[in-house]
Amino acid sequence: MIKIISKSVKKIALTTVIASLFMPATAQKKFDMTLWPNRPTVESNNPEDTAKIWVFLPKKEEATGRAVVICPGGGYQHLAMNHEGFDWAPFFNNMGIAAIVLKYRMPHGNFEVPVSDAEEAVRVARRHAAEWNLKSNQIGIMGSSAGGHLASTIATHAKGDALPDFQILFYPVITMMPDITHKGSHDNFLGEKPKKKDEKEYSNDQQVSRITPPAFIALSDDDHVVLPANGVNYYIELYRHDVPATLHVYPNGGHGWGNRDSFKYHNEMQLELKAWLRSF
Repeated sequence: MIKIISKSVKKIALTTVIASLFMPATAQKKFDMTLWPNRPTVESNNPEDTAKIWVFLPKKEEATGRAVVICPGGGYQHLAMNHEGFDWAPFFNNMGIAAIVLKYRMPHGNFEVPVSDAEEAVRVARRHAAEWNLKSNQIGIMGSSAGGHLASTIATHAKGDALPDFQILFYPVITMMPDITHKGSHDNFLGEKPKKKDEKEYSNDQQVSRITPPAFIALSDDDHVVLPANGVNYYIELYRHDVPATLHVYPNGGHGWGNRDSFKYHNEMQLELKAWLRSF
């Protein structure tokens, strides 16, 4: 499914918005934990940069068994932990979905560092499935901007218990090809002079297969930071490989809106994501 919203999009009734989007958060339990309590499988060049997750669980009686590992963006240089991370927890908890916000480590010259963190976060969710009232076949991954590159990397590269069951991508960096990539994310992830094979390997539109999990993709047509072609090309490859996917292109909004209600299409975006999550 592909949907492009025109400027004449209908206004959502205020009562519907209040009822469906702005209900009080129903999180029953919130806690954090170190991702690697012992030694990480991939060491970072910066020992002070540690990985961590914050877990937000819905009320037990409302839990659907589904969880989303959330990867904030920041160009693989820093992390937008609030509007692309923590601020999403009430939305998911209100749907009975656990939100797991990941603080992944920066590459610091080794792209395997953040990749290993995101894979481990998915594994942790599955290892704690019984304790956290989760279903091991209902663990998704979500990312915004460079976090979208990390999330789509896991969706196209991970295997076994690290492979998510669905993916949610907001204005994602997808390709590492120099012509349309986000240069900062490219240089921080692969280095300023990477090997061509690594650029191709982590251009995730080129890594889609028939086992890639279903995707929800949302972005703005006027995004001049991460070109819309990133998300659009990814959608096309998902379509070509018969992977269920939906693409929402908003007329404006630029880059980095996250879950801020200042985004003009915030209400529509939340309703569309909610509808997609209820479709499977």
